[in-house]
Amino acid sequence: MSSRDPRLGAYMIGVVSMRYSVHPQTLRLYEREGLLTPSRTEGKTRLYSDEDLERLEFILNLTRDLGVNLAGVEVVLSMRDRLSRMQEDMERLAQVLDAAGLKDVPRPTSATGLVKLVPHGLRKR
Repeated sequence: MSSRDPRLGAYMIGVVSMRYSVHPQTLRLYEREGLLTPSRTEGKTRLYSDEDLERLEFILNLTRDLGVNLAGVEVVLSMRDRLSRMQEDMERLAQVLDAAGLKDVPRPTSATGLVKLVPHGLRKR
């Protein structure tokens, strides 16, 4: 979760449960499985941030719409988080190269920096 004030944009489990038609026990299960990590108040009340809700929506899309089980959700989320970290690393590297005056070094041009493997080699997305 981000370092901003956890009270801003935070929702209690009952509100999240009703908003997404998910039983509170399901939200607790997602937390036990490490899929969601809501912040806690001093009284141990779970508070879901806007970032947590985006992650929940992604989880629900995988489980409800695509039929992915929780083990599969964990793998997809792990890969998604890893890809995000790699993208951040690439952006930092590009900044270092720019600062060093190495603007001619080739870099990914797509928003994600991903390339697609095709039969004749790599093609940018």
